Amino acid sequence: MKKILVIGANGQIGTELTTALVKLHGAKQVVASDIQALGRHQELAYEKLDVTDAQRLAEVVQQHGIGEIYHLAAALSAKGEEHPEWAWNLNMTGLLNVLEVARQAKLSKVFWPSSIAAFGPSTPRDNAPQVGAMDPKTVYGISKLAGEHWCSWYAEKYGMDIRSLRYPGLISYSAEPGGGTTDYAIQALFAAAAGQNYTSFLDIDSTLPMMYMPDAVRATIELMSAPKEQLKVAGSYNLAAWSFSPRELVDIIRQRYPSFSVAYKPDFRQAIADAWPRSIDDSSAREDWAWRPAYSLSEMVDDMLKHLAGRKPARPEKQVA
Repeated sequence: MKKILVIGANGQIGTELTTALVKLHGAKQVVASDIQALGRHQELAYEKLDVTDAQRLAEVVQQHGIGEIYHLAAALSAKGEEHPEWAWNLNMTGLLNVLEVARQAKLSKVFWPSSIAAFGPSTPRDNAPQVGAMDPKTVYGISKLAGEHWCSWYAEKYGMDIRSLRYPGLISYSAEPGGGTTDYAIQALFAAAAGQNYTSFLDIDSTLPMMYMPDAVRATIELMSAPKEQLKVAGSYNLAAWSFSPRELVDIIRQRYPSFSVAYKPDFRQAIADAWPRSIDDSSAREDWAWRPAYSLSEMVDDMLKHLAGRKPARPEKQVA
């Protein structure tokens, strides 16, 4: 059996997805990589890898006998607006390197995550459709939309099996936020569990689609395991669980921690959130490969607070005026 390479294995998604892949395939079949010198998964083969270095990527694929790549390394929405050239280079050059190495090495599958950031103001804000207007207004969103087209082009031109999901905002206790617009939810939960108050960088009623990381990881593995003939979307599948605003999240947290207090000081990320849908239509994923979220919103909050008990609050991202 060819091995699986996870690029960005130390990140928010990569940390939990790598663990799930090891449980499914065994430690000998998974290779973790990231730009950092050390990996989070001590039982695995690990490679320090900058995905913008095509030669180094090709060497890792050949050295380990890689058959599948999960490419998760990316600059996220808020960080991308602060450093646009860096974000574009990482997101686009990295993806093109992966696609080209996968083509040349004849890999069996590639997974690459898109995002709700690929939508924009022209997309219906409620039940954003699988196919419709997409006019992203951030460097991150533009790179995700371009990436969807590159993946479709490689799949059509070369017959490659490339699979993708448009993730909503993801909530996780395993790794700190990485600079996304939906990170307020994780920061609020970290603060509540630590007995601290929180200042939200989004407005009180900013509703966005969100998902608990265990569901996102399971969706990824289910998509990658589905027979190719079942997949009717030739690009990135919409994915959804539930939508909520900071007000709704805080109300649920206060049922557990009545003294928890939140102040609201929207920053530049508010404009990003305002351009995204409030909810997502993921009926194609439900029909094609039977996707269903397992966690309710209340169950997510309970599980997060249980795992965060005694942890330090998440480090807030640097705010830009």
